[in-house]
Formats: sequence, structure tokens, C-alpha cells
Amino acid sequence: MNNFTHINEQGHAKMVDVTNKNVTKRTAVATSSIQLNEEIKQMITHKQSKKGDILQVSQVAGIMAAKETSRIIPMCHPLMLGAIDIHFEWDTDNPDVLHIESTVTVKGETGVEMEALTAASVTALTIYDMCKAVSKSLIIGPTYLLEKTGGKSGHYRHPSQQ
Repeated sequence: MNNFTHINEQGHAKMVDVTNKNVTKRTAVATSSIQLNEEIKQMITHKQSKKGDILQVSQVAGIMAAKETSRIIPMCHPLMLGAIDIHFEWDTDNPDVLHIESTVTVKGETGVEMEALTAASVTALTIYDMCKAVSKSLIIGPTYLLEKTGGKSGHYRHPSQQ
């Protein structure tokens, strides 16, 4: 017997059966970041990109990505998401780092950790895409789950948030 929920007894991939789980409100918060240079930071803060408002476009991309998670992560269940929110904050210690935080909520039988992680990741990737003409040396990450609530396993907080 294995401990991986997405592997069957034959060692092959399977989608977890969630039909016996309780419907509860479940929320996940994920984070990512992108390290930029001063020129790109100014371009973002003064909305001077020829491609449009970089944060607005990347925020919409992250929201769209959360909704499409089951299409790109093979074993994720399609979910009717209740809410998706993405926030940005410049790092106070390293002003060239932009932090991204995504919050996803659902009322369902399974959690939304992957949707929150996908939203944060695609938001960062979209910023990279919109800025790569200026510099290709941007650094994405780390990306990780900050917190989740609801479901059988209950509340989780990343050790950095303790």
C-alpha cells in the first residue's frame, strides 16, 4: 500500500474519489514573488508598459489560471470556485522584489491549494512575459502554500507564518 492518494494499487495514476467527502468552505492562500530591476519597477509603478498595466493584466491571468487548474494539472478536480483574489506588495527590505498573494475559496468536497498555487505562479509568469523585452534576468519564486482552511485535514499554516 502506498501513501500517495493519486496512485492506485497497480502503481498507476488515478483521480482521487471525493464523492464521500463533506462539502465545506475551503480556502487556500499561496504566494510567489518576482525579483525585478529598478527600470522594470518604475515601468510597473508608473504604468509605462507598451503592453498595458502589467499588474492588472497579470492579475487577470492569475484569476483565469486558477479557474483552469484542472485542465493543466492532470489529477485536479474541476471546481466551481467561489472567489479568487490576488494582491501585490513591494518588499520593504528588498524594494526590487514584488510579492504576489493569491486567495482562492470554494464550497466543495476538495481543497483549492493547487488553484491558489497556480494563480500565484501564472501571475508571476505573466509579469515575466510582459517585462522580458526589458530584461530576461527576472527571478521568480519562491512559490508556496501559505495557508489553507477547511476539509478533513483542517487548518494549515506554513512554518514561516507561525
